[in-house]
Amino acid sequence: MPDKRSILETFENNYPERDYAITHTAPEFTSLCPKTGQPDFAEIVLEYVPDRRCVELKSLKLYYQSYRNDGIFYESLTNQILDDLVAACEPRWMKITARFNVRGGVSSTVVAEHNGS
Repeated sequence: MPDKRSILETFENNYPERDYAITHTAPEFTSLCPKTGQPDFAEIVLEYVPDRRCVELKSLKLYYQSYRNDGIFYESLTNQILDDLVAACEPRWMKITARFNVRGGVSSTVVAEHNGS
């Protein structure tokens, strides 16, 4: 899978001395099931406490869209998103919650968290 990190852009946090939380919700995330090739639909919730950099929203949207044709398991997807976003903005704390829609009678939620360096 190509490195998607280059899609992500950041901007300077004007309040690096303050702890405050940012939440971005993407309710229309899609990727593909690596076994069947069928689409997987999810809501991705990004929560973080920034340090010196914040993630830019248009680039975040494009980053999420870059998964549209990728066959990837839920667990790998959630952890890859967390790794890429942590590398891009180096937050004090970050959590990704991926809530996947029902498929075959089962819904799945994967949560991955970063607790700073």
